[in-house]
Amino acid sequence: MPQVSVIIVSMNRPDLLYPCLDDLYATTAAPMEIFVVAYRYTPEHLADLRARYPSVLVVESPELRGFSENNNLALRRASGRYCLIVNDDTRIRMPLIDSLLEDFSRLPATAAAISPKIVFPDGRIQTLGRAPWTACRYLRHYLHLVDETRPSKWSVQEGLFQTWTLNGACFLIRTDVFREAGWFDETYTFTPEDIALGHKLNEMGYTVWADSDVEITHLAGGTVSSWEPVIKPVRVRGALLFYSRGCGLRRFGMASFIWCVESLRQAKWFFANRRDPASRAAILHASARNVRRHALFTRRSPKDIFLALYSAK
Repeated sequence: MPQVSVIIVSMNRPDLLYPCLDDLYATTAAPMEIFVVAYRYTPEHLADLRARYPSVLVVESPELRGFSENNNLALRRASGRYCLIVNDDTRIRMPLIDSLLEDFSRLPATAAAISPKIVFPDGRIQTLGRAPWTACRYLRHYLHLVDETRPSKWSVQEGLFQTWTLNGACFLIRTDVFREAGWFDETYTFTPEDIALGHKLNEMGYTVWADSDVEITHLAGGTVSSWEPVIKPVRVRGALLFYSRGCGLRRFGMASFIWCVESLRQAKWFFANRRDPASRAAILHASARNVRRHALFTRRSPKDIFLALYSAK
């Protein structure tokens, strides 16, 4: 029986996936099974994946799904004592899984999940532990006023320390606890499913940890994607649902604040560059417009918004 079930969602990007798989095999001694959720993979890429990595358990996902749904397809089949959630756009230069497993042996029985230090390719910290996320913190984050790389009670400490919530790019979690939590909450299509999971674990009486001595490189955070006008409204809608915590008045207040911010951003990017529909300014203008139109004052779910905007693109 495998000790760890590794879950990787890959959106038809073998160029990212294959180096990640190679790193996992090269750095891991613990028995493991690897699930790759092949999200909207072409037949050619599927055939190549199976030929190159015959031991990988491929889960085909041809339909439009979000991060939570895709991960859950594989999680329900996991047989390891632990599950490693890891993005395909990561690189591993050390025995990540073995080190996190060793950490678990030193943690209390309440420990449910542990995250490594997640860094960008230039060495900058992306996250090392995460503080609790509230509606106020999210709105400050919306204005780029939250710095998760500053040391705090819950983040950027030395060695092994207790934190509050998770980064979906990489974490190791006990499978029995993950199952008890209901896996990822499929209410959220693109964020904040990882933050929501960490909060739920704490509410259930478990603890979340981080280790600064275990590191993984995350390649994300580069250019503005042409899909941002589709993805950003979905992210915002999910955030409104989570941070409002079922309070309609709080959700209305948050939505009103975001409407004002995105109105200013839409005007800014309208005047910045409207002649080139593929430009960064045009993408950001469309993103702000779609957030105002589709994400704020609506009863639609994040998945409904995603399907509608995807179809219209």
